[in-house]
Amino acid sequence: MAHDVNYQAVREAEDLHRTAVPHAVSARLIRARRALHVVLSNGVEMSVPVDLLQDLQGASLTDLAEIVMTPLGTGLHWPRLDADVLVEGLIHGVYGTRRWMAAQMGRAGGSSSSEAKAAAARRNGAKGGRPRKVA
Repeated sequence: MAHDVNYQAVREAEDLHRTAVPHAVSARLIRARRALHVVLSNGVEMSVPVDLLQDLQGASLTDLAEIVMTPLGTGLHWPRLDADVLVEGLIHGVYGTRRWMAAQMGRAGGSSSSEAKAAAARRNGAKGGRPRKVA
């Protein structure tokens, strides 16, 4: 069964999206900083530490250096790692899936220390510490 597709409308929508949403025109690894450097179509340049990006943490510089841009510049792919990053996500500070990012935030928050956190721990300790769990 043939589908009626208005290819001209699809091309116009694609052109509108490309002008409205910045896309990558180049991407490279800055080895000395372990950072991904991306130049966007609107002239903005951004660098993101690769160890902040899901599936790229701890990868070798050799594997990280091979970056393939999608034809429209909307995504980046690391063939040796089978990892992908959406450029629009980078623009918005999204470095992985929602679940992965929540885990990263929880890990960072749990290990952080502050004077307020230390004071709360001292107050709880003075009361006998954390209540025991009752089975």
